[in-house]
Amino acid sequence: MLGSSAIELIAVFCGFINVVLIIRRSIWNYLFGFIMVILYAKIFYDYQLYSDSILQVYFFFMQIYGVACWLQGKSDDGKIQVVSLSSKVFSQYLFFGVIAWLTWSYAMHVWTDASYPYWDSAIAVLSILAQFFLSRRYLQNWYLWIAVDLLAIALFAVKGLMPTAALYFVFLILASIGLISWQRKHLKQQNDLAKVASSD
Repeated sequence: MLGSSAIELIAVFCGFINVVLIIRRSIWNYLFGFIMVILYAKIFYDYQLYSDSILQVYFFFMQIYGVACWLQGKSDDGKIQVVSLSSKVFSQYLFFGVIAWLTWSYAMHVWTDASYPYWDSAIAVLSILAQFFLSRRYLQNWYLWIAVDLLAIALFAVKGLMPTAALYFVFLILASIGLISWQRKHLKQQNDLAKVASSD
């Protein structure tokens, strides 16, 4: 049997490859995503981070949903098209996210022995929203992942999950790169559409 530290290192490796492939808009990211969420479901449960453990179950099914969405949104180069939300719609998602966070945090605080329920739940709710955005190919997924990474680095360091804290520091860097990459891709898409429209 692998110890928790070995399992965590495998999960870290899969998580790193997963995000690199997401930045490259490669659908193969989901293969590593499946492995990562299964391993982290056990790790977080063992460390009484129940919100994060439950979150991995959601992530598992969102991997399936994401594969379907990305297959439908592929461009001629085999990579996915990027979609951008309006500020109004993005704000509406955030509003409902705050309500979900307060509700979930209270439930974890009252009904479980969860460590840092409000902190943990903030990561969970933001991650749920970010993963949905990612599956739908929304550019704004990267803003949410950056917020998740900042919160997660500190929480996992406090809990002694140092390899995972280090992974989320790398995730923070990769999310920043991903945001820039997807912004450039979206701008190129808009310019290409403008050229097509002007030629008609």
